[in-house]
Amino acid sequence: MARDRKPSRHRSRLIAASVAALTLGGTALAEIPASAAGRPKGHDVSSHQKNVDWQGSKAKGARFVYVKATESHTYRNPYFDQQYNGSRNAGLIRGAYHFALPNRSSGQAQAAHFVRNGGGWRPDGWTLPPALDIEYNPYGKHKCYGLTKARMVGWIRSFSDEVRRLTGRRPVIYTTTHWWNTCTGASRAFAADHALWAARYNSADAGTLPAGWRLWTFWQYDNGGSLPGDQNLFNGSTTQLRKFARGH
Repeated sequence: MARDRKPSRHRSRLIAASVAALTLGGTALAEIPASAAGRPKGHDVSSHQKNVDWQGSKAKGARFVYVKATESHTYRNPYFDQQYNGSRNAGLIRGAYHFALPNRSSGQAQAAHFVRNGGGWRPDGWTLPPALDIEYNPYGKHKCYGLTKARMVGWIRSFSDEVRRLTGRRPVIYTTTHWWNTCTGASRAFAADHALWAARYNSADAGTLPAGWRLWTFWQYDNGGSLPGDQNLFNGSTTQLRKFARGH
């Protein structure tokens, strides 16, 4: 997921972790994967995208967006209001995501910060459930943030429990298969009640999913394209996307 603090993005870590590439056989990946027919297209943004032209995004086919709200327990995206409210005003279904830094503070503390600063949810059909972006550490050499597998699972559970307590929804979990299986010990503890947002840059499909999940709900398939930020698909119809947003 997009990072706000530096001009360069840490997507290269995701690409390496997923054993994906931005070219296939020397040819740039198609913007829309072959398996995407009929699936709603969306994107995710952070402060990198600044003030987004939301009518332009909708005209290019976007139907949903995730907006970065917070990171750790202190940071809030300074463009969040324009991005979150602007996308809704343009007619997009939108949600907020939190970039986790599990070595900085507890899952409960980061969840509370997230919900206070945009990570809420309402069953209005326009608000996606809050999302947790948990992936390789962009600020240090410890890809699992120095946590044991058991402590990482506990951190994620603490974050999830607090989000559910405050909003009524379990968070969507954004991750890569390699990070999840490496840093949680291939935990299957979340698949039953957490939607998966799989990150894998590929023109064909989302590939092998993290342990426990059999289906992806969102798939981030590229870090650039016609829409600002990263390119995503929803695994269903537009009607199903609205039902998912409502919590049904």
